[in-house]
Amino acid sequence: MSNYHLAPADKPQALTPQALRSLRQDPVQGISRRTLLRRSIGGAVLLWLTEVTAGSIGFLWPNVKGGFGAVIKIGTIADIKAANSSIPFNQGFPAYFQNARTYVMLIDTSRQEFTPGEDKTGDGTALNVRALYQRCPHLGCRPNPCLKNFWFECPCHGSRYDRLGIKALGAQFGPAPRSMDRFSITVDADGVLIVDTSKITLGPLPVAVGQPGIIPPKSPVGCI
Repeated sequence: MSNYHLAPADKPQALTPQALRSLRQDPVQGISRRTLLRRSIGGAVLLWLTEVTAGSIGFLWPNVKGGFGAVIKIGTIADIKAANSSIPFNQGFPAYFQNARTYVMLIDTSRQEFTPGEDKTGDGTALNVRALYQRCPHLGCRPNPCLKNFWFECPCHGSRYDRLGIKALGAQFGPAPRSMDRFSITVDADGVLIVDTSKITLGPLPVAVGQPGIIPPKSPVGCI
């Protein structure tokens, strides 16, 4: 005869005194709710501090290493022509410099030289050179200069500007509210163009085509 005894399922076994004593004396395994809450809050704060630090470094780093947001040396007019030999820069066509996020162009093409001086407004007429911020004043897309007409054309919403960044007035020329913004510039005694990408002047209001202050397109047909 077997020594095993079956107990009915509806009659749970009572805890022995030894089991009760063990439960009272042994510490609870795992972590408490309070400890979990403290660790969760601490982890969230640490994550936030890490993001803030990384964002600050990312914002300041370009200034430290001479990138956008700092003073950037572009070069002499000979340097610019050599680096942009595939475009008619000498005819006033804009040359693009990615590190400065700027377009650079001659203002008076009859003078193939920069004039030493400083222009904090970014107009550049006295220096015979202008540096335009690549950002469209409408929603921030990058307008591209078109070889057909020498105008800037924004691929996002069709805003159009002359080769010096002046916005053409009229609904048919896109929704941008003003001309392209300008950087503060300096031409040193050696004829080197220096762009201060930390100093931006908002572009002037649009000008109607045919009026003084805007250069007519070379062709009625554009690139977009």
